[in-house]
Amino acid sequence: MVKATPHPNYPAEAGRYIRGNDASPVVLAVVLNTDEDKIPADLEKLVRAGAESGAALAGTVQTPNIGFEKMICNIVGNPNIRYLILGGPESAGHLTGEALKALFANGVDARKRIVGTDSVHAVLPNIPAEFILRLLQQVTLVDLQFEADPGQIKKAVWACYQEQPTPFRGYALSDPGPFAGEPLDGRITWRVTQPWWEPDNDAERVALDRARALIEKLKARKADKP
Repeated sequence: MVKATPHPNYPAEAGRYIRGNDASPVVLAVVLNTDEDKIPADLEKLVRAGAESGAALAGTVQTPNIGFEKMICNIVGNPNIRYLILGGPESAGHLTGEALKALFANGVDARKRIVGTDSVHAVLPNIPAEFILRLLQQVTLVDLQFEADPGQIKKAVWACYQEQPTPFRGYALSDPGPFAGEPLDGRITWRVTQPWWEPDNDAERVALDRARALIEKLKARKADKP
């Protein structure tokens, strides 16, 4: 099978992941529900299982906004990636797993808010809508959330490599070959860290920009005073 060449900038975004075989059809995202410096050993084992069994990228994802955006930027830069395996626990604060499943099931609304999730943080304002659409066209989600056995992660990655459809826990997995479109290149733009506070329309955005400009002027005046 002829594989595609990823974009020269792939993977565009840095993160907590291991880069493996660029020709691989699968990536692994393990939900992280702890601080970055307190990642438990069982989650590290899941990530390593994905990397060791041949995933293109294997790592953790913590938030359903910037975390998803970085992951999407990396995936759409490599047309060979056709599956996203979701593993790990749920994040009680972010509902990251629920939000990812809702993204694949329902997409986003006009404000790039993920439809059908209770996560208040599930908004993707920092990437083009084209990136989100490409993800949904290019990639199939394999839901292994709450799976704690690294062996099952390895089996899932292995199944994604097969030339013929391979049954795995209700899925028929095989490598369909690269996505037909050219790789997309881009990184997070605005880096809105609290998208649920963003304005609903252009009028509100203009008012917010004016308020921010006034705050900066006041700061500058204060700095000029002896």
